[in-house]
Amino acid sequence: MSRALTLHDIIVAGIAVAAGLAVALVLRVILRWLAERARRTKWAGDDIIVDVLRTLAPWSAVAIGVAAAAAALPLTRQVGHTVNQVLTTFVILTATLTAARVISGLVQSVAQSRSGVAASATIFVNITRIAVLAMGFLIVLETLGISIAPLLTALGVGGLAIALALKDTLANLFAGVHILVSKTVQPGDYIRLSSGEEGYVRDINWRITVVEDLSNNLVIIPNAQLAGTNMTNFSRPEQNLTVTVQVGVGYDSDLDHVERVTNEVIDAVMKDVTGAVPDHEPAIRFHTFGDSRIGFTVILGVGEYSDKYRIKHEFIKRLHHRYRAEGIRIPAPARTVALHPSGDATIPHPRTPLDAAAPDRPGPTG
Repeated sequence: MSRALTLHDIIVAGIAVAAGLAVALVLRVILRWLAERARRTKWAGDDIIVDVLRTLAPWSAVAIGVAAAAAALPLTRQVGHTVNQVLTTFVILTATLTAARVISGLVQSVAQSRSGVAASATIFVNITRIAVLAMGFLIVLETLGISIAPLLTALGVGGLAIALALKDTLANLFAGVHILVSKTVQPGDYIRLSSGEEGYVRDINWRITVVEDLSNNLVIIPNAQLAGTNMTNFSRPEQNLTVTVQVGVGYDSDLDHVERVTNEVIDAVMKDVTGAVPDHEPAIRFHTFGDSRIGFTVILGVGEYSDKYRIKHEFIKRLHHRYRAEGIRIPAPARTVALHPSGDATIPHPRTPLDAAAPDRPGPTG
C-alpha cells in the first residue's frame, strides 16, 4: 500500500460497491420492463438490443463499482493494475458470452426462416458460437498482455496434424456445410437413401444428420455418407407429389364407364381425405391387356410423402365399394389344368377370355 488503510477508505469502497450493485438492480428492472415492451413491437431489432443490455449492463455496473472501490483503496500500483485487468477480463468475457448467445440466436432464426420448419440446422449455430468465443478468447489474451502471435503460429503449424487426426470429423463438418449451402437437403425434408434409410430430416449438425422415420425412430447418418450417396428428396423442388395405384377390370367392362366412375372416386378422395390435394386433376391411364384383366394406373395427388399411405388406403376402399355397387368386376387370375389319363398334370397355363369362349380341349392321350 502507498499509505495506511483508514476507515474512510473502507466506507468509500463499500459505498462504491453498493452503488454498483444498486445501479445493476435498477438497470435489471428497467431492462425487464423494456423487454416486455419490445416483445409487442414488430421489429425484432429492439428485442436483440434489450437482450444484449439485460446481460451486459448490470454486470458492467457491478464491475465499475468494484473498480471505483479499488481506486478508493490505497493499493499498490501492481495490485491496482491486476484488479483492473481482472475486471476488464470479466467484462470482456461477459460481452463475449452475450454476443455468442445473441448472434447464434440470430443465425438460428435465419436458418428457421430459410428452411420454413421448426427444426433448425445447428451446424451453423455451433460454428458461429465457436467463432465468437474464439475471438473473445483472443481479445482476453491481448488484454492480459499475452501475445497471440506465437499462438496463431503454433496453430498454423499444428493445423496439418490436427486435420489429419480429425479428417473424418472435418469431412463430416464440411459435408454438412455443403449440404445446407447447396440446399439439396433442409430440415423438414423427407428423404430416402439408396441404402434404404428414409424419413424426415430433423437436424443437421457438425457431424451427423438426424432422420426420423415413420415409426418415430431416429436414424443417425454421418454427413459425409449423406453427401456421398444417391438420395431421393421427396420434398423438393416442391412438397406436393403424386402416387400411383395399379387397378385392373375384366375384359367385359365398359372402359368409358370404368373411367367415369374412377374419376368420381378420385374427386371424392381428393376433397374429403386429409393430406390430399383438392385441386388435383384426376389422371387414369389404361396400359395393359393382361391375362385376365385390362390394367390401368390411377395417379393421385398428396400433400407430402407420409400422406400417401392414408390416401391410397382410402382410395382403394372407396373404389372397391363403388365398383361393387356399379357391377364392375375385378377378376382374379384363372388357370386351366389339363390332366393325363394316368393322373399326371401338364404344365398349367393362364386361362384367357378367348379360352373361356372355346370348348375345353382334351389333353394328349399319349
